[in-house]
Amino acid sequence: MIDKISNLRDAAIGRIKEAVNSAEVEELRVKLLGKKGELTEMLKDLKNMDIEERKQFGQKANALKTELTEIIEGKFKELSVKDVKKSLSSGSNFDISLPGTNFKLGSLHPVTIVQKEIERIFTGMGFNIVDGPEAEEEFFNFEALNIPKHHPARDMQDTYWLENGSLLRTHTSPCQVRAMQKYGAPLKVIAPGRCFRNESTDASHENTFFQLEGMMIDKNVSIANLIYVMKLLLSEVFQRDVKIRLRPGFFPFVEPGFELDLNCMICGGKGCPTCKHSGWIELLPCGMVHPNVLRYGGIDTEEYTGFAFGLGLTRLAMMKYGISDIRVLNSGDLRAMEQFSVR
Repeated sequence: MIDKISNLRDAAIGRIKEAVNSAEVEELRVKLLGKKGELTEMLKDLKNMDIEERKQFGQKANALKTELTEIIEGKFKELSVKDVKKSLSSGSNFDISLPGTNFKLGSLHPVTIVQKEIERIFTGMGFNIVDGPEAEEEFFNFEALNIPKHHPARDMQDTYWLENGSLLRTHTSPCQVRAMQKYGAPLKVIAPGRCFRNESTDASHENTFFQLEGMMIDKNVSIANLIYVMKLLLSEVFQRDVKIRLRPGFFPFVEPGFELDLNCMICGGKGCPTCKHSGWIELLPCGMVHPNVLRYGGIDTEEYTGFAFGLGLTRLAMMKYGISDIRVLNSGDLRAMEQFSVR
């Protein structure tokens, strides 16, 4: 058997040297070292050998496999160089000395960067990520959120209605109701996604934007839990202390409700078009989940309470990266997006 190894080696090296192109070399590699190659077939006889013969044959076979692999790789390189020289000598326009084509790498959209970062923060706190349809049912977008028909709060959200009776969702809050109905309590979820409102555009308003809604439901949840989570979120996002203010606000799906405003990072609170010259950006509406919303979600209001919040991902990206006009983010202008190098 040792002689078979030697004979195979001599024959194989000769055949490799005689190969005139890469296709022949690849064919030899498969015939010699492939799953059904000559050397592989020889190794199947190991089971019929005694221990000492098996040891010697195995060592020789492995050494030959390594040697042939190196010879084959060297032959591939040799033929590759010959092909290039032949191309150059034949008057080809290919110039091997020229630099290669520079392909530009893309980068994540700033809103996507912020969304991934916030998802990381919340999953670290035990929250799950949920999703829902962008073409939503009226029940989930309004009624299940304590906004019945003809309620004045509907006037706050100019809506895109579809011919089939559904609508383009005006927030991602419907995902919270769907999550309550599906998972019950206790519950900790966030729902990032795209939203639509028929609004006039300006430096801080767009008809297509991104939100992240969140909800926590458990026994004995209080406003203190809400404030703690919001402060932790913003400090993690901006990696420094930020100036905020909490003031009463009305939202039908929470009671009590609050507006959490962030000191404008574009102007440092001095006033600019982005913050409507107020020095503050409305960033985080939040509050304790209204009992009616819990009931629509199938939650026992005698046993559970919870808080909810809505974060404007688009506005947060503006604050984080100093983008003064929201319209830049939907412009498709690659010159604006190329500065964000996170991939």
